[in-house]
Amino acid sequence: MEAIVYNIEGKETGRTVNLKEEVFGLENPNDHAIYQDIRLILARKRQGTHKAKERGEIKGTTKKPYRQKGTGNARAGSRKSPLWRHGGRVFGPRPRDYGFKLNKKTRALARKSALTYKAREEQLTVIENFEFESPKTKQFLEILSKFNYANKKTVLITPENNTNVYLSGRNLPKTHVTTAKDLNTYDILNADILLIMEDAVNVINERFSSAS
Repeated sequence: MEAIVYNIEGKETGRTVNLKEEVFGLENPNDHAIYQDIRLILARKRQGTHKAKERGEIKGTTKKPYRQKGTGNARAGSRKSPLWRHGGRVFGPRPRDYGFKLNKKTRALARKSALTYKAREEQLTVIENFEFESPKTKQFLEILSKFNYANKKTVLITPENNTNVYLSGRNLPKTHVTTAKDLNTYDILNADILLIMEDAVNVINERFSSAS
């Protein structure tokens, strides 16, 4: 599968890159693998810092409220009881990690399935490599405007960490910059357009085709 390479002006360069069939052209993309991987990604984003105080953590007296017998009331040994106002909570939430185990092959299949869908729907554009001498959001936006992507959710995929490019796109609300090795299923499907740098295609081909 071949893809045309465009320059930063939005014009064809006359070059093409190879999109491997086992990464961008699966015959049967696996929707369940995509579902499982996205569920894991969103679960890992949860802070999990919720906490409620149980009876042993409530601040207050430990004195018995009243004598055991003769009052006509139910027996009570502590004002911290969950049955009492301002008492502790029964089985309250505790800090936890919401992540779960998912096989590497399943996650790799999910990414390849997501890339296949983007390639089928022609929501994938390959652009020549570019850099900025310093962070310039205006220049970044001009590049997107050449492709009419300024108002679309766009993920720019770079071959490696590029600080100036990342900082240039950070303030754009509909733009996300990531490296090829950090690309995940959620980023792929959450975007309207994948804008892939030329060298990043080779990284994706090698990294994802080997993970099978």
